[in-house]
Amino acid sequence: MTTDLAIETHGLSKRFGRRMAVEDLDIAVPTGAVAGFVGPNGSGKTTTMAMLLGLVAPTAGSATVLGKPLAQPSTYLRRLGALIEYPAFYPGLSGEDNLSVLATIGGYDRAQIPVLLDQAGLGSRGGDRFGSYSLGMKQRLGVAAALLGDPELVILDEPSNGLDPVGIREMRELVREISGDGRTVFVSSHVLAELEQVCDWLVMIDGGALLFQGPADELLKRGSASIICATEQTADVQRLHQTLGASGLPATIDGRRVVVGINSSDPQIAAAEVSRAATAQGIVLTELRCERMSLEEQYLALLKGGN
Repeated sequence: MTTDLAIETHGLSKRFGRRMAVEDLDIAVPTGAVAGFVGPNGSGKTTTMAMLLGLVAPTAGSATVLGKPLAQPSTYLRRLGALIEYPAFYPGLSGEDNLSVLATIGGYDRAQIPVLLDQAGLGSRGGDRFGSYSLGMKQRLGVAAALLGDPELVILDEPSNGLDPVGIREMRELVREISGDGRTVFVSSHVLAELEQVCDWLVMIDGGALLFQGPADELLKRGSASIICATEQTADVQRLHQTLGASGLPATIDGRRVVVGINSSDPQIAAAEVSRAATAQGIVLTELRCERMSLEEQYLALLKGGN
């Protein structure tokens, strides 16, 4: 990633009547990042994306997209592609013909359509009617449409929403692929396990307000971690617990395992201490692994006011 910003907002807000959908939002998305936009349904993700695309006028605040002011969307819109909510195509036309219509309207080269269909995993189905597509195929065609202008920035609003596990995996792989060549991807989701696997930058909001933004690994390292140990002999569980406690390691027994809470930023150091303490007492370990808080657990902690 570079230090340039593909998206930057200052005090961005949107009110619908009495409801504040987005409130005083300051976000920054580095160029070249795969940035996850995290929040529960109704948290303001779609409204924020709609404002960035010039579809909804902000009530207050400002922003720049690809270095251009939000108030002048015509200066940057041709440099980005987007899929907001459900993709809309002509059901009676094939996937290829739908892309051809969009390319003609947008003034894009139609010769790229077969390549985009292949990239979206639809190369063998491009001639089939859009109405016959599965939900996952429709979403992937929507992503292909967003790539028609070879955009620098791609904005995807819940592209995995409603998909089955296979469709979610395919969308995850597609997001990884389109992020190549320095392209920035800003993708929203409430399925945090998916974002954890593809994103290197996170923007977390709730109620239209910012909770966290920064590198994904920075947030994951913030959370508590544990070393999980299992002994070859059941009788050694209690002995290991006592041994670790005597070594100054905070340990608890959980069934047939011993759990060691750690504060070290490097769990390998703590794991080595556990291994040495067990070996010194002749205790054979059959399991020694580190567990960190998941992205979902971190987000829930932020919602509750955690660090």
